[in-house]
Amino acid sequence: MATAVARTVAQGGVLVAEAATGVGKTFAYLVPALLSGERVLLSTATKALQDQLHGRDLPLLTQALGVPMRTALLKGRGSYLCLHRLEQASQNIDSPAPHLRQTLSKIERWAKTTRTGDLAELPGLDERSPLIPLVTSTRENCLGADCPQFRACHVNQARREALAADVVVINHHLFFADLAIRESGMAELLPTVRVVVFDEAHQLNEIGIQFLGQQLGTGQLLDLARDLLAAGLKHARGQADWNALSAGVEQAARELRLTGGPARGNTRLRWGEATPDDVDAAAWQAALARVGAALTAAADALAAVDEQSPDLRRLHERVALLGERAAHFQAPGDPALVRWVDVGAALRLRESPLDIAEAVHTRLLGKAQSERGAEEPTSTAPAPDAQERTRAWVFTSATLGDDARLSWFTQPCGLEQADILRVDSPFDYARQAALYVPAQGARPGDAAHSLQVAQLAGDGAQRLGGRTLVLTTTLRALRDVDEALRQRFDAASGIEVLVQGSLPKRELMARFRQAGAPGRPGCVLVGSGSFWEGVDLPGDALQLVVIDKLPFPPPGDPLVEARCRRIEAAGRSAFSSYSVPEAAVALKQGAGRLIRSESDRGVLAICDPRLASMGYGRRLLAALPPMRRLAGREDFDAALDELAVDGDTAAAQNALLEEPPF
Repeated sequence: MATAVARTVAQGGVLVAEAATGVGKTFAYLVPALLSGERVLLSTATKALQDQLHGRDLPLLTQALGVPMRTALLKGRGSYLCLHRLEQASQNIDSPAPHLRQTLSKIERWAKTTRTGDLAELPGLDERSPLIPLVTSTRENCLGADCPQFRACHVNQARREALAADVVVINHHLFFADLAIRESGMAELLPTVRVVVFDEAHQLNEIGIQFLGQQLGTGQLLDLARDLLAAGLKHARGQADWNALSAGVEQAARELRLTGGPARGNTRLRWGEATPDDVDAAAWQAALARVGAALTAAADALAAVDEQSPDLRRLHERVALLGERAAHFQAPGDPALVRWVDVGAALRLRESPLDIAEAVHTRLLGKAQSERGAEEPTSTAPAPDAQERTRAWVFTSATLGDDARLSWFTQPCGLEQADILRVDSPFDYARQAALYVPAQGARPGDAAHSLQVAQLAGDGAQRLGGRTLVLTTTLRALRDVDEALRQRFDAASGIEVLVQGSLPKRELMARFRQAGAPGRPGCVLVGSGSFWEGVDLPGDALQLVVIDKLPFPPPGDPLVEARCRRIEAAGRSAFSSYSVPEAAVALKQGAGRLIRSESDRGVLAICDPRLASMGYGRRLLAALPPMRRLAGREDFDAALDELAVDGDTAAAQNALLEEPPF
């Protein structure tokens, strides 16, 4: 893989590399990139990998290779403390909750010592804290050069360091935000970079479409109402009825939210016609009209006073932008795009393309420009920039598809012409891991299925003393499995049940890693969504992964339906061309949680008999690592007992090693 990356860096072009767990893909792209002497941009899907690259991998490699290079970490605005908004929050917070005031005081003390302003460096700050939006900025509310704290701004400092660095670590959200709105500084940075690497590239398409469309959320409107009241009273008191204007926006937002019905987890409503499905048409149109009217009233009031303060001027621009989006969503949708409504605690109106292929061709790789250049007279067309011609693009992940061309990834990303590399894992899966697919039991969708999943996971955890991760495909199954396991394992059982959402993810992972230590119970962790990837638990901490059912994309999802319609219109099978590859990639991600090093051992249980009984099951099995198959429940129990004995022996040996000699 390192050789392929080095060749791409030297020659330019596009490389798509699937590197299975254990290959060492991070070093495989970092070493040739660093040795090339070129300026490098690294983009990841998660802030956690950003921090690992910048804080651990890059310092280690630059020292080992003897190539001292300036590195910089650049995140989105929401990751950095905004000194101006911190001051506003200190003046305006009116929450009676003492823990919020304590957290705010902690942030204020930290603000006096931090160099970067990166909130990830503040110990104990819950990433779900309602204070974070109050002490960070967004593109809409940032004052830019008019801010009284502009010179000390942590965001601007991070951008300056990025512009001066040889290697810059960003994330996909930031990259696509800039691609869409040219706001985050990449417009200056990217033209000076010759090597661009996208790690965790399997998330690129889904992240990209978030920024290539439009959205309007009731959360945005409620934040606006709060800021409208605070800024109006502070800078233009008495010049408008700010209480009424703020209340009007807030009330319109709440009425819009009510049209979506009760919160049902995270639900997507189809929006093919003028009104989303399951929504009263008259109430919907009236609610959108009230949002537009409330924003217009706020914009008129701000227009009269916006020269009095940078806060008011920026607020006026923000109100105008949201007003444009409200009007956009009142008009008919573009047939080439898909619209839907996310329903949860808030309501979010969304519109996006089906994939990022066109954006990659026209904005990233410059294909449209080169094609137009061929049609224009050569005497008037400017010569293409040499750096643009030879730029190297590397896209890599552990899971990018289940066919030789990695079509699951390359087609929606517009990379069908890329060089393809697939590198298998060095792990001995036949020796290290076993796969169990129960032949009997309730089928997925039956009411009893989740209870049987919980029974199997509970039996396994009982034999192993914990060490179990349960991955569910839906939040409903998550709740059902969690409830059943909690009924089985009480405080005296020696098994603790952890569930996604009960604590921040990093805290759940820390608790799981510490499980089984002297004085601590074993653990079962139940997760969905993000827990299918990014969970790294090497060693004996995790020895059983239970997947409740095959992770096919939800058939009622508007985005899934629109993609399937496009495939069917082209004369292909949506199930074979879309649903099965989606399930294969997700299944590979979930299975990849089990074996993380050459010494790991464990069992993967997939509680879906369709894997063994349906024709497409062979394709999904082929996508999994080559684990040995367990024939039945007796073999499953025996494999767990063997792991338990080995784990107890290893624990005893470790305890002896830790005992003092005297």
